[in-house]
Amino acid sequence: MTIAIAIYLFPDVEVLDFAGPYEVFTTANRVFKRQNPEAEDLFRVFTVARDPNLVRARAGLEVRPDFTIQSHPIVDVLVVPGGVITAELKRTEVIHWIADQHPKNTLTASVCTGVFLLAKAGLLHGKSATTHWEDIADLQLMFPELSVQENRRWIDEGSVITSAGISAGIDMSLHLVERLAGRALSLATARQMEVEWQENT
Repeated sequence: MTIAIAIYLFPDVEVLDFAGPYEVFTTANRVFKRQNPEAEDLFRVFTVARDPNLVRARAGLEVRPDFTIQSHPIVDVLVVPGGVITAELKRTEVIHWIADQHPKNTLTASVCTGVFLLAKAGLLHGKSATTHWEDIADLQLMFPELSVQENRRWIDEGSVITSAGISAGIDMSLHLVERLAGRALSLATARQMEVEWQENT
């Protein structure tokens, strides 16, 4: 069965926060198909945004989302990247969408400051989480019920996974490939990408 990976896009999203996981899952699918040419795709990766317009990412890159939060395929894994999330935290329709999706998903994951959106949606109550080192103090201050941990590439809390900043999203995504499809594929994906996978300690 193909696993649907949705990546949320928003204005001022950090480019590598969404492009890193996108590359990991699409590369994993390509490696899997090379090994299993008769099998159906392992992963289907698509982007979702609040509306169908171009999204201007941080530093100016424009990206057209595949779907909107009002109309998208069933999601198995939702990845919420970081960036400048001040405006997103005030968008009740986005917070409600993340909260509504979570019970339907196999996994919900965040990269960098995307964790603030997961916390605002109530997904992390009583759990451990991490984010970019610059935002650790703000995360703890804003959500005192969280156990915020420093110096972690990612934290796996079962159905919710959070990662540190930017490139850490690649490491977390390789971990998700391992969880969803096995360690051999995750290692082969890292090799294909020429990434030195920094596994958690």
